[in-house]
Amino acid sequence: MRRLELVVWGYLVDDGKVLLIHHRKLKLWLPVGGHIEEDETPNDALRREFKEEVGLEVDVGLPSTIPESGKAKTLACPFAVNVHSVGDHDHCCFFYVCKALHNRQKVDINHEIIEARWFSQQELEQEIIPPDVKIQAEEALKIARSHRLR
Repeated sequence: MRRLELVVWGYLVDDGKVLLIHHRKLKLWLPVGGHIEEDETPNDALRREFKEEVGLEVDVGLPSTIPESGKAKTLACPFAVNVHSVGDHDHCCFFYVCKALHNRQKVDINHEIIEARWFSQQELEQEIIPPDVKIQAEEALKIARSHRLR
């Protein structure tokens, strides 16, 4: 059995564009994200990754339609989940639509990132965007429009 690790990816949408990062190690344009650490919820992991990778504070995902009750903590709902190979192990990835907590935050990339850039629907057609990221980003933009998330 292959090792399975839990990860999160967040598509930050603002003004009809989605933020992608050019990952230094992977040499790919991807959404912000990473591994869920021990004792971390997916929401916490994504907030941490956004702060670490691009210096932004975000609101994670769409709220659940089920209210909190008792001791249960309700988390944001991912818009997609998949399992994919990353070589010697697999990632179970939860995908979220995110929005910035503050307007016009400055993107401040860390050492893992070559560049961060906002992409419109049309700009996602560029060959530099991996096909799966393009499809997910388009879906995130559609969800953001339908939920009026800036």
